Amino acid sequence: MILHKEGYKTMTLVTIFLVVLNLIVANYLAFAFWPHLIFSIIFFLAILSFFRNPDRTLKSPNNKLVYAPADGKIVVIEETLESEYFNDKRKQVSIFMSPANVHVNRNPISGVVNYFKYHPGKYLVAWHPKSSTENERTTTVIDSGKEEILMRQIAGALAKRIVNYVDKGVNVVQGADMGFIKFGSRVDLFLPLDAKILVKHDQKVKGNRTVIAELS
Repeated sequence: MILHKEGYKTMTLVTIFLVVLNLIVANYLAFAFWPHLIFSIIFFLAILSFFRNPDRTLKSPNNKLVYAPADGKIVVIEETLESEYFNDKRKQVSIFMSPANVHVNRNPISGVVNYFKYHPGKYLVAWHPKSSTENERTTTVIDSGKEEILMRQIAGALAKRIVNYVDKGVNVVQGADMGFIKFGSRVDLFLPLDAKILVKHDQKVKGNRTVIAELS
């Protein structure tokens, strides 16, 4: 298992905490040592899985295709008004990331970042209608040279920290890591109205493997 760099500090702290806790249990509550040790191993592996980073290298990048920027389940496919950047109607596709999913976020297309903004906010559950406008989130707009794609990382009830590696004016490559949402949440894509959506509601998708849409 490849560990994402965002997990280094967390896993170090978890390891130290569990070792110290198990030593205390062994010395003062010996009768509970083995059950506690088993629980500690399961807990350690669960946290470790949050930070896994499978190799999802794109073999054939194609800017006419919008790849899934995250693992998860499609929870929204609709035409909506995007009011932060475009101020017009777009096709929205939203991916819900459960705690069991890979939490790495990847660039859906290659291009120049025309807009980036971090918004502090609440931690409503990710499927709440107001989560995309009231929760902690980032908004990134990538210009392929022909189309602009807006991607929004949204923190949820468990996710308390969004990490993003891009900034305005930076060139990004399709499929490369662009951020991380600790312990799940949601990613929204806002696409041109003439984009052909290739996924369905409730479909499970994988970052850099599932094609979300085809651009005209």
